[in-house]
Amino acid sequence: MIVPGASSQALAAALADELDEPLSAVEYDRFPDGETFAAVPEFDADRAVVVATTDSNDAWIELLQLQDAVREAGAAEVVTVIPYMGYARQDKAFEPGQPVSARAVAKAAATGADRVVLVNPHEDSIADFFDAHVTICDAAGVLAEPLPDDLVDPLFLSPDSGAVELAEATRDAYGTGETDYFEKVRHSGTDVEITPSDAEPAGRDVVIVDDIIATGSTMSQAVGHLDKGGAARVFATCVHPLLARDARTKLERAGIERIVGTDTVERDVSAVSVAPLIAAAIDAVDSA
Repeated sequence: MIVPGASSQALAAALADELDEPLSAVEYDRFPDGETFAAVPEFDADRAVVVATTDSNDAWIELLQLQDAVREAGAAEVVTVIPYMGYARQDKAFEPGQPVSARAVAKAAATGADRVVLVNPHEDSIADFFDAHVTICDAAGVLAEPLPDDLVDPLFLSPDSGAVELAEATRDAYGTGETDYFEKVRHSGTDVEITPSDAEPAGRDVVIVDDIIATGSTMSQAVGHLDKGGAARVFATCVHPLLARDARTKLERAGIERIVGTDTVERDVSAVSVAPLIAAAIDAVDSA
């Protein structure tokens, strides 16, 4: 039975269709003192697949509650799917005395899960923080699906060298084009500076590919450089369209043609679903 977190209701429904499993009824509430409450009043299955994007602190607590609720209801196995893992970028202590927050939340989530499925975490090494079997799904290839078929001499760019494999996978799925990346220097959590790549954008359609669009600062800077370089159209694609605060406005003001994301974070730009990838990952472990 598929159990949706509040932030992943559409994805959970799509996954239920892919796996041909029923979708559980879920209650989400909040007590007067601010504490969250999540329950599964009609759950009746041996296995629960909890699908919960953790895009807020409340979502993390809700995930833990759903895992506990299905166990209380009799689930013998819990598969926890975290489409977007909050805190994943805090995967090390950057200064003395700081927490490794990704490790802390991973260990908490693993206490209620027999298996965990992640979609493009910040680093694959995040899996090592979970005291449970982890499968990682790569959604880069599906980002090509919503792109126009008539891209002109397409250039697939990542905002830094660390995401160039995402750009390459998206290009390969599209079927044609060149790849390159910007140089990015992060001065703080919100202050990022990028410099243009060597690729010539003039007259070309450019697709910027990243794992996440959070504040939109990096992506909008990239669009500005490409506009100066004479790019024809610029598309922004990402696995996780978090689009925090004024990110959407930044990108629209920068002149982006279209923003494309998946449903790991459910936004109006979530043009393609990762449900088939997650279903395949679950089926692969089931048949192993």
